[in-house]
Amino acid sequence: QVQLVESGGGLVQAGGSLRLSCVASGRTFDSYYMGWLRQAPGKEREFVASVRASGGSTTYADSVKGRFTISRDNAKNTVYLQMNSLKAEDTAVYYCHTVHYGGVQYWGQGTQVTVSS
Repeated sequence: QVQLVESGGGLVQAGGSLRLSCVASGRTFDSYYMGWLRQAPGKEREFVASVRASGGSTTYADSVKGRFTISRDNAKNTVYLQMNSLKAEDTAVYYCHTVHYGGVQYWGQGTQVTVSS
């Protein structure tokens, strides 16, 4: 069983920055992809960013490219999402996500990010 615990959300003005963190339980953190997804009110959950197990390859949604950076520290079982130049449309609940053997998915409880314009 894997547990994902996010933190770092909050209220920020447009143009500001936040850094989200997600700490994962378990001893095999470094073997799996880690990702961030978000869900705004009335909208479906959408992909934001992901990082491969090795940490060397990252992928971003077009809407956040150049503004968000995903990274991981395997020694701390932690994945980060640095969010800069935040916009009102970035307002959402942000979820940490991973997929293990057999396609088993794990989700964090979510952390609210609110960007005021």
